[in-house]
Amino acid sequence: MIKGDSPQSLRAPGSESGAGCDETNQVFLSFDIGEKRVGVAWGDSEVKIASPYGVLLMDETILDEIKKLIDKFKPTALIVGLPRNSKGEETKQSQYVRDFATKLETFGLPIVFQDESLTSVIAEDMLSNKQRSNKYNNGKIDASAASIILSDYLEANFG
Repeated sequence: MIKGDSPQSLRAPGSESGAGCDETNQVFLSFDIGEKRVGVAWGDSEVKIASPYGVLLMDETILDEIKKLIDKFKPTALIVGLPRNSKGEETKQSQYVRDFATKLETFGLPIVFQDESLTSVIAEDMLSNKQRSNKYNNGKIDASAASIILSDYLEANFG
């Protein structure tokens, strides 16, 4: 089930989907989907802190790798960054993300799109300020971008 384009509160009890949380705490996985890599972050509604987890290569094993993450974190929902242009309109990349998100439906979890405008730019800026030697890589940018996407979702839905 794919939720709408705007952030929504997901208040379903954990027992409904077998998720590893109760009504007061929900766990989320967030994805920054690209054509070569997928940045991953996780967080929960109680602590409200999104943490970069890592990066997955966009190859034939991607769904198996995401399944492993779902088994590990037992999320209530999957938060997917949806790119838009500077006018707020969807782009070719937006359609690529939507097409990939339909594959995530096989896991039986709600999928929520979260605006990801400029998250990669913000993540790269944060990393370059943190690691002045510029030894960060694109994977760290992707994971940090997924973290920003999830932070935005948590802030909008759980204050």
